[in-house]
Amino acid sequence: MGMDKKAAKELIENGGAILGIEFGSTRIKGVLIGLDNSPIAQGDHEWENRIDNGIWTYTMDDVWTGLRDCYADLVRNVQEEYGVKLTKLGAIGISAMMHGYLAFNEKGELLVPFRTWRNTITEEASEKLTELFGYHVPQRWSIAHLYQAILNKEPHVKDVRFFTTLSGYVHWNLTGEKVLGVGDASGMFPIDSSTADFNRKMVVQFDEKIEPYSFPWKLEEILPKSLKAGDDAGRLTEEGAKLLDPTGNLEAGCPLCPPEGDAGTGMAATNSVARRTGNVSAGTSVFSMVVLEKPLGKVYPELDLVTTPSGDEVAMVHCNNCTSDLNAWVNIFDEFCSLMDIKADKGELYGRLYKNAMTGDADCGGLLAYNFFSGEPVAGIMDQAGAPMVTRTAKSNFTLANLMRANLYSAFGTLKLGNDILMKQEHVAVDRLMGHGGIFKTKGVAQNILAAAMDAPVTVMETAGEGGAWGIALLASYLVNKDGMTLEDWLNKDVFGGNKGTTVDPDPDCVKGFDEFAERYRRGLPAEKAAIDALA
Repeated sequence: MGMDKKAAKELIENGGAILGIEFGSTRIKGVLIGLDNSPIAQGDHEWENRIDNGIWTYTMDDVWTGLRDCYADLVRNVQEEYGVKLTKLGAIGISAMMHGYLAFNEKGELLVPFRTWRNTITEEASEKLTELFGYHVPQRWSIAHLYQAILNKEPHVKDVRFFTTLSGYVHWNLTGEKVLGVGDASGMFPIDSSTADFNRKMVVQFDEKIEPYSFPWKLEEILPKSLKAGDDAGRLTEEGAKLLDPTGNLEAGCPLCPPEGDAGTGMAATNSVARRTGNVSAGTSVFSMVVLEKPLGKVYPELDLVTTPSGDEVAMVHCNNCTSDLNAWVNIFDEFCSLMDIKADKGELYGRLYKNAMTGDADCGGLLAYNFFSGEPVAGIMDQAGAPMVTRTAKSNFTLANLMRANLYSAFGTLKLGNDILMKQEHVAVDRLMGHGGIFKTKGVAQNILAAAMDAPVTVMETAGEGGAWGIALLASYLVNKDGMTLEDWLNKDVFGGNKGTTVDPDPDCVKGFDEFAERYRRGLPAEKAAIDALA
């Protein structure tokens, strides 16, 4: 993959390059792509969520400062690589972490601090809505946050005139359009896949349920409009261009694709929008998505139903925790290297520790690790805060390889709990499972561990580390280059072509070892809960 440098320069100068920006949990990343849909420039900005009055949040200042800094970094990269100013774009796509709650009054003012997907404060609303709809409504969904605010009698609810997700909020400010890609919309409120729109019956049920409160709004009036991939979602306004680029160099007027969630961009980036395909996106959180051939037999609290960017139904297992604790352990060894005056490259440190983990025992030598920085509903841990924990018995084989292997297993531990239901109880068939995210960059480690956890072949492409910013850039490219094709056909033909990636089959010993670790993991959950309670 990759455009010739001279051709890329001409494309940028002619305003044909396409920009995707994704707001991840720890990084805002921008990717500029060329005619062959491969990256030609990028920029990023690191940021962190914070707990404010018991709520995981980011301020709106964080959002805009971060967006501008990310874009400025991309502009610098373009200048350094091609010696040109970025003044015009062919299309833009905005994506972000799904779910959460951003509520605005009629003046467009934020009513309460942004409540992110990471919060586990809506248990009552989640249970009541799941019962009302006969459809699993997870705690992090926007409708659960809204209904919990109603149950809590929060005074702001009467003033809500619009609520949306982070991608919808940024897109609205850039274009003036209150819209959302159907994939992201499916994390706000249940979607009817036959219409790729909010489920009409459930919208009516919700309005009837809250009728006694006499709010001056109906649900449909305050939700964004749901759009499919390829639909027109507005154009960059003069105000929007200045929000993105305060220098005034960026011209207004380019089209934007529907804003999407990180689940939808992950599906695009891994070519997993067709039925019987799936992907696992691993970062601060981890989730698997499997595109279904038929509806599930019953409602499972561990399984969420969302959609592809085209509106097809997807079974999702979403876990709040993945790489944070792994990163913390690597940082400890980095500190140790500094203490010993050893100059260690961080990337090489990750690679060596990960590869060494694969020399450990298949069941991690009896070690047990939980990576819970925050609550983990799939594992039944509803607490807001977590308590990462490593434990063992006196008989455990406590080695560096087993310690790192246990932490790598733990990164996919809760994911396995949910997918065992999908594969073993619902007998859902998956022809191809794609892995993406930085954890897959070290060859032969996370890919093999995931294959063992899911007991299914896992494919990783060269673009596995590109992630969601590239995925939303692809959806923006599809908007202007689709030429009548479905998203599935366009991805197959124009993006991935003959790129099959590298596939590994599950190793039977590793599958057995992970199953033993998973059994220990299930049995140990009360100990993890006790640790959280004791340290709270």
